Amino acid sequence: MASKRPTTITGYIRAAPREGQPHLRRLYAILKKVAPKAQEKIKWGTPFFVEPRFLFAFSAHKAHLNFVPMAAGLKPFRKQLEKHRTTKGALQVPYGKPLPEGLIRKIAERRVRDVRGSDSAAFW
Repeated sequence: MASKRPTTITGYIRAAPREGQPHLRRLYAILKKVAPKAQEKIKWGTPFFVEPRFLFAFSAHKAHLNFVPMAAGLKPFRKQLEKHRTTKGALQVPYGKPLPEGLIRKIAERRVRDVRGSDSAAFW
């Protein structure tokens, strides 16, 4: 990432590794379409979508991106995620592999429904 911290998601993507920018732009477009009313914020140097609670985030790294719907967002998709690299709360996508757009869209849509339908902070 560049030395000056980006203040917008588009700025964040422009500052990301060049090889990751196409994936990041596509991921950003998917998330904007799924959650058009969400506030877009840069928190802790990372793009977040908030409505009014945290929906999801993503981050750029040297050789991969992370899509972060938190553990609660990934849990219903564990079977579909078996062939992908994951952490407890993130899906990691290497820049050299195709972005699993359909799966990301499903996870994001489910996350939005779950957060909107919850009165609990358990979805953090």
